[in-house]
Amino acid sequence: MRRNLVALTLLGALAGCTSGGVAAPPARPAPAPADPSAAASADRALTGDTQAICDQAARTGAGFGEMFIDDLQLRVDSAAQGDQAKAQAQQKITRDVQNYSVALADMAALTTDAALKQALSRMSKEVTALKGDVTKIDSSKLADLAAMLDRACGKS
Repeated sequence: MRRNLVALTLLGALAGCTSGGVAAPPARPAPAPADPSAAASADRALTGDTQAICDQAARTGAGFGEMFIDDLQLRVDSAAQGDQAKAQAQQKITRDVQNYSVALADMAALTTDAALKQALSRMSKEVTALKGDVTKIDSSKLADLAAMLDRACGKS
């Protein structure tokens, strides 16, 4: 449980760092548009817009931080409900982590700013490496990535 609290703190710090040092207001990430052409249009609107991509990264990080809190609670709650509940909880956590990694990679693909692309790509790879296992979080590496993203977004 202590490692989960450390991970939660780090993810909260990451979300806070990407929004100028103050955690973004609670908000769930907007659902993806159902129409693929609408999603493509939204992607085109962000392409090359460093500030918009930085803002999106901050919102996505904050949303993931909140979801992560919910997932930790789900993990704790499912532990008392048996193996099937634990397996379902882990599947959800793994899916949430994977979705966050894909979102980071997608934002990296949209930016034309080399520093932002590198920061988002590295974050995506680090999150992918977790495979839903928060005990794998390396706090110093995560702090370095958050600082890299802040620099790329002009926040430090």
